[in-house]
Amino acid sequence: MPRSPAAIFALIFAMAAPALAQVDQGRPNVPEFSPAFENQTRAPELRDMPALNVEVVTRSLDNAWGIEVLPDGRYLVTERPGGIKLVGRDGAIEEVRGAPKVREGGQGGLLDVALAPDFASSGRIYLTYSKAMGSRRAGTAVATAVLEDGPARLTGLTDIYVPPRGSRSGRHFGSRVVPTASHLYVTIGDRGEMDRVQHLGSSNGKVLRLTLNGDVPGNNPFRSTTNALPEIYSYGHRNPQGADIHPGTGELWTIEHGPAGGDELNRVEAGTNYGWPVISYGEDYGGGTIGRGLTQGDGMAQPVYYWDPVIAPGGFAFYDGELFNWQGDVIASSLNPGGIVRLKLNGDRVVGEGRFLGDLGRVRDIEIDRDGAIIALAGGGGIFRITPK
Repeated sequence: MPRSPAAIFALIFAMAAPALAQVDQGRPNVPEFSPAFENQTRAPELRDMPALNVEVVTRSLDNAWGIEVLPDGRYLVTERPGGIKLVGRDGAIEEVRGAPKVREGGQGGLLDVALAPDFASSGRIYLTYSKAMGSRRAGTAVATAVLEDGPARLTGLTDIYVPPRGSRSGRHFGSRVVPTASHLYVTIGDRGEMDRVQHLGSSNGKVLRLTLNGDVPGNNPFRSTTNALPEIYSYGHRNPQGADIHPGTGELWTIEHGPAGGDELNRVEAGTNYGWPVISYGEDYGGGTIGRGLTQGDGMAQPVYYWDPVIAPGGFAFYDGELFNWQGDVIASSLNPGGIVRLKLNGDRVVGEGRFLGDLGRVRDIEIDRDGAIIALAGGGGIFRITPK
């Protein structure tokens, strides 16, 4: 069918129009890999960044890993060597007694912290940490306790999840914990044991779903699968250190470390296989292929977005505050090259990427304050409040 003059003009204009600029990311590790769909990587650069104020709350923490904002405005922070601190807006720091005993080493230690949905009345929190499991092994455990004031302490500390098997590796504990009104999601890294990730009898490289008391929900996807751990919700993950609930859909999303390239943003669905280590958009640190060098596989989900080279993501949060006009955007921490990454979404697709505050260095976690400020754990021991000027 012949095209109309208007259609021909539109085609010529589209061909002549310059492509939208991308974030300057550097050369990919695996340039021969192509995305599976538009904007799966290197989305157009977001240029609507306001001028920012960066307030230093403190720089005096020790390897801060996870942070929560309490109803009274203070911050509850975990330190990987095993400490828990209460930090005021004025930078005053109080130690919280009664933290769990951790097996610190490699990437292990005291990791994430989250408030129970009824924290305002119960004071209950959740912690993840590397727990000694004998024979120099450790596993990602989940504990719950009540946070009390005067002096600050944890009472009733109880493990509600311990994996069936520990590992001697000091890598890839994953370890975000995300409570909802009825469930508790926990991310577990592959622990460097890639051969166990695709096996449903192992917790390595999985997202778990528990009840708020640590039991297995009756509708978990593998509860009736022979030889599968019933707590598994999804599998095929490498090292998911970021997780949050989408404010519009209630779905769990995760961000995970790839190898050299191939960091991923995933929308997590029950029973889904996310492919590691069979498929990946990265390569081995020595330059070799991962497995057969595949990026797609039958029955394996594609990431919503991937980075190559990496951003080395820690925690992230969907923005749901009032200070920035970024409702529903992903605000993610970057350990390498550092700073903060913003992704603008349209449904479940990324339509733009921005980078800012690279001078913060390594950013481990992101939280949204009660007034809409972005809170960043950065530089190993710092809490920074970020607001528009």
